Amino acid sequence: MLREFQPGVPGDLAHKAAQGRLNSTLGIGNPVHGHCLCGQVEFEIVGERFNLYQCHCSLCRRQGGSLSNAATIVPDEKFRWLRGAELISSWKKESGFRSDFCSTCGSPVPNPLRNLPYVWAPAGLLEGNDNLEVVAHLCMASKAAWDSGFFQGACHDELPPNLSEFIPLLQATDA
Repeated sequence: MLREFQPGVPGDLAHKAAQGRLNSTLGIGNPVHGHCLCGQVEFEIVGERFNLYQCHCSLCRRQGGSLSNAATIVPDEKFRWLRGAELISSWKKESGFRSDFCSTCGSPVPNPLRNLPYVWAPAGLLEGNDNLEVVAHLCMASKAAWDSGFFQGACHDELPPNLSEFIPLLQATDA
């Protein structure tokens, strides 16, 4: 199922980006910028440093065409689109898995995390990511047979049953 992204619809990132503009205007935190492959979709994450996780499930492998997808989850008030939100298309599986992508280059781009006040952001789009650290690996029980890498951080066989306990692990406590 393919549908066009609808900026301004309550609950979508374009609507929630207005909350993030306030933080950016007030100069809260040092923003981390990100963009898709063609550069037409740009965003920033403001606030303190954050950590990453890698998911090894089959959906994430297919979404990125690799052994896992590396990402972070940030509060939606710390996220804002800089440009290109109108170029985003979405695909949603009946299970709730969602993939938003640039309609020009196909890069996966940030999207709302279910009905929670968080945004999922793929790490490969982030600039200046020298201080980012992988703190967890998810869905290790379903990782690809050829995935034999070194796994830094905690390893979980499945998705965390309670996201409210997992998300704080992605908030770095040291600067």
